[in-house]
Amino acid sequence: MGIYLNPGTIEFQESINSEIYVDKTMLIERTNAALRTKQKYMCISRPRRFGKSMAADMLAAYYGKDNDSAALFDGLEISHSETFSTHLNKYNVFKINMQEFLSMTQNVDEMLKVLQKRLLKELKYKYPEYVDSDNLVFVMQDIFSYTGQSFIILIDEWDCLFREYKEDEEAQRKYLDFLRVWLKDKAYIALAYMTGILPVKKYGTHSALNMFIEYSMTDPGNMAEYFGFAEREVESLCVEYGMSIEETKAWYNGYGLYSHNKQEDILYSIYNPKSVVEAMLRHRFGNYWNQTETYEALKIYIQMNMDGLKDAIIEMLAGNSVRINIGTFHNDMTTFATRDDILTLLVHLGYLTYDVEKESVRIPNKEVAQEYINAISTMDWKEAISQIKDKKYALKFQGKLEEQPKYTGRILAVGIGYDKQTKEHSCKVEVLE
Repeated sequence: MGIYLNPGTIEFQESINSEIYVDKTMLIERTNAALRTKQKYMCISRPRRFGKSMAADMLAAYYGKDNDSAALFDGLEISHSETFSTHLNKYNVFKINMQEFLSMTQNVDEMLKVLQKRLLKELKYKYPEYVDSDNLVFVMQDIFSYTGQSFIILIDEWDCLFREYKEDEEAQRKYLDFLRVWLKDKAYIALAYMTGILPVKKYGTHSALNMFIEYSMTDPGNMAEYFGFAEREVESLCVEYGMSIEETKAWYNGYGLYSHNKQEDILYSIYNPKSVVEAMLRHRFGNYWNQTETYEALKIYIQMNMDGLKDAIIEMLAGNSVRINIGTFHNDMTTFATRDDILTLLVHLGYLTYDVEKESVRIPNKEVAQEYINAISTMDWKEAISQIKDKKYALKFQGKLEEQPKYTGRILAVGIGYDKQTKEHSCKVEVLE
């Protein structure tokens, strides 16, 4: 068992051992179908804490040659699939978290150098007779040529460089070129599977990684149900833990993802799994997403107010949807030509949900809405409070028209301003309803 090459089953075992584990193993049936086909390049983009890393751990446990993981999957859904035994423990698997290498190095050149050095070290340990070069591509070609053993590459946090080196286009190009040379049109690749928050970066009219099929928050393809919790899964947890299904929906539901196939189109209501798990274990509804995301990140984009962006946010806080065009988004965090580009980014970050039928976005649930309130409350309180008041955001707290209001008292809007020069805070409180 290696660190990156065939890393074993421990991490997936820990997921199964957890008090709450939701079976997502049928994802393996999808990846099995893509093995050794032109669809073998897969890029999954979802917000943080939507189960991407757990899925990578699962795939490594299933495919890894040095594993004996049949018992681990016994009783899980994939164990009943016709393809289960066909590919079980049959491949060399590299599982890489790019954030790890980025955090340990000072620049992209050093990151790629350290990455290749570590992978070559493990290949040399397993195949000493074939590693006579410091070129990763040549070594993997030789191993495949002489042994017939192909590789599955699992890359988690593939897009971390684009999030941390937002303005460094040269670093981004070097990184994409490395991935292209390493992965594209290589016979030694049986499956290349990447996960991140952003879809594959585009430069101009083409992408260096145009061989990847993307499964994103705006177009999840047939991957909608495998990341995040589906409604039926959440309902089962609510029954088990004695929690209100309706309250759980209000807090954490709202991501509508369409899955298209030849039989029918299915709309999945997807929940943030991190928040649902925390609510069940604590037996308390609350905002758990902000433990991994900060409203300061959201605030940066709201403050741009490009083409009336802030007005659109206020409109959505009032419970309305806003039409957008997602086609101009460049899949990065800096290239914004229109308001719609920023709104599309917020979809990928999990702050909005996209309705493909109506081509519109909205705020998905109460938990995420609170993040917007947190962000707006630290900005220009006069404008924010005025707009929230005009749009009657307070009505959102009183339930839908056919529901009995959960709260009938006064509703207050609190705005907090901060003067960077005087380093003083100011506060304004107004009664909305």
